Amino acid sequence: QLAFTLANGFTYVEYYLSRGMHIDDFAPNLSFFFSNGMDPEYSVIGRVARRIWAKAMKNKYKANDRSQKLKYHIQTSGRSLHAQEIDFNDIRTTLQALYAIYDTNAYDEAITTPTEESVRRAMAIQLIINRELGSAKTENFIQGSFAIEELTDLVEEAVLAEFDRLTERGGVLGAMERMYQRNKIQEESLHYEMLKHTGEFPIVGVNTFLNKKGSPTVIPGEVIRSTTEEKEQQIQNLRAFWKRNENQSAAMLNKLKKAAVHNGNLFEELMETVKHCSLGQITHALYEVGGQYRR
Repeated sequence: QLAFTLANGFTYVEYYLSRGMHIDDFAPNLSFFFSNGMDPEYSVIGRVARRIWAKAMKNKYKANDRSQKLKYHIQTSGRSLHAQEIDFNDIRTTLQALYAIYDTNAYDEAITTPTEESVRRAMAIQLIINRELGSAKTENFIQGSFAIEELTDLVEEAVLAEFDRLTERGGVLGAMERMYQRNKIQEESLHYEMLKHTGEFPIVGVNTFLNKKGSPTVIPGEVIRSTTEEKEQQIQNLRAFWKRNENQSAAMLNKLKKAAVHNGNLFEELMETVKHCSLGQITHALYEVGGQYRR
């Protein structure tokens, strides 16, 4: 996760620089999103990311102090949420939030769209850590411990090794052409599921320490869905939008297609296109000039 995310970030940096932008004009605005699991390596994911980013920004790109500071957000891992004994999910997200000291999933996300009750509990975990637990009153209350320092070095080493594997495949874009990242993620998922099913990876209430009923999968009492009236209203809104813009939409889509074909600034053009065209119209227009990805 960390290697792929940072590698994507560096790919954006290289692309922006190739378009003539200066590193300090855009690097401070880049931000990253990581996911925290239960493994101890997650306790150092942020500090490893900051270390690698700062070194590259300073030594390779000669960026200023602000550009060297990596902004990131961490959310607790949806993978660690289970449909059996869903009340235990709060325990896992609390521990993951302690790793991140920031963000948390709702305990019932494994079975349904989070309910108001579960979202409040997820918020409470964050608030109690931030307002009641003393660990949030210092920047990093476990910094300096042997385990944290050793894990930092080991995780950094592993990330740099993954960078080498990406480089050998032509960088991020070359590796994507070979579906390296997708295959790697699928392999990891399969490996995790196999360990979970064999019991080699113990998960309390899922494959070990089951309750007297065998910890069956919890079926949600309600699944939040849009009502028929809400769906119909949205469809009517879309048709009204098409009608209001029927005289301008074709011209705007043509401008967008020309920008795509001539390698122009698509984002700038899209900011105008969306005022007159729907997402479906825009997507279809870009398919016409760029084709649609097929595995």
